[in-house]
Formats: sequence, C-alpha cells, structure tokens
Amino acid sequence: MASVRGLVGEMHAMEELETPPRLVYSILDKTLGPRETVTGWQGFLNAIRGLATPKFAYGAASVMATLFIVLGASQGFSLRKPKLADLRPAAIYQNADRQVHLVLARSVKYVSDLRVVYEIQSRLRQDENNLQTTPEEMLPKSSPEKNPGQTDDHKPSQPRQQNRAMKSAVNWK
Repeated sequence: MASVRGLVGEMHAMEELETPPRLVYSILDKTLGPRETVTGWQGFLNAIRGLATPKFAYGAASVMATLFIVLGASQGFSLRKPKLADLRPAAIYQNADRQVHLVLARSVKYVSDLRVVYEIQSRLRQDENNLQTTPEEMLPKSSPEKNPGQTDDHKPSQPRQQNRAMKSAVNWK
C-alpha cells in the first residue's frame, strides 16, 4: 500500500506534457483506418445529400409548423395577408406580450367571478340555515294564545274582496 501511495505521489509531482496537435486524429487513423479527405465540389455535394435525408425534412417541417403556430397565435400576423412589417421581432414580441396580458386578464376576471359566485352561494346557504327554524319559533309573537284555524270574534258583514266570477254572476242575474 505504501508503494502505491509513493507511486501516486511521484506521478503528481511530474510535469504535465503537452499533447501533440493531431494526437486524436492519429489514434483514429491507426484504429479505424485513414479517412478520406473531401474538398471542393464533392464536399458541397455531400452537404446537399445531407439536406435530402428524411431526418432533415422532418426537422424542417416541424420548425415551419412551429413558426406558423407561434405567428398565428400572436394575432398580429395574418397567414392570409402576410406583411413584412408583421415579421419584425419587435412586432412579434408586442403581439405576444399583448396576448399574454389578455389571457392573464381573462383568468383574473374568471377567478374573481368565481369568488363572487362562491360568496353569493355561501350567503344563500347561511340564510337557508337561518330560515330553518323550529315550528314554535315560527308562530306569530303577537298572538301566542291563538291556535291555527281560529279567528278572533270580529265578523265582517262582507268579505273585503270578492271573486270576479262571483261579481259577474251577481251582476248577470
């Protein structure tokens, strides 16, 4: 164990060597074989072939779809009548900022309306609980000795209101 500690200590004490500039490429050439160097038109054509792959086509299509969705959502850009001024970054930012504030205002109003409805419902429930009283409490306080169905001794000669049918029957005779 002591010899390993001594070896590690000596390794830390050694100077760090600079790596040769093409060390990685030399290792790759020795292990995988030499690479072909492509220059000129052949390099350009290889780059064009890379653009014709399905992977690149799907990536480009998804970027375009995302761009259309973002521009359409900003409501400052019309896909039917596009204008170059609508594509300015400042205009896109202003329209997106406006949309965010409108959505925020709508959500705050919705929550506020929910709060008002909740308060109304809780007050109605509270009133219902207060109205549900015992039958003894519902009797009128001014006449506690009277039972339901009894009248006082006052007997009017005529009822205060007559039925219209009765009036017309009396007038018709």
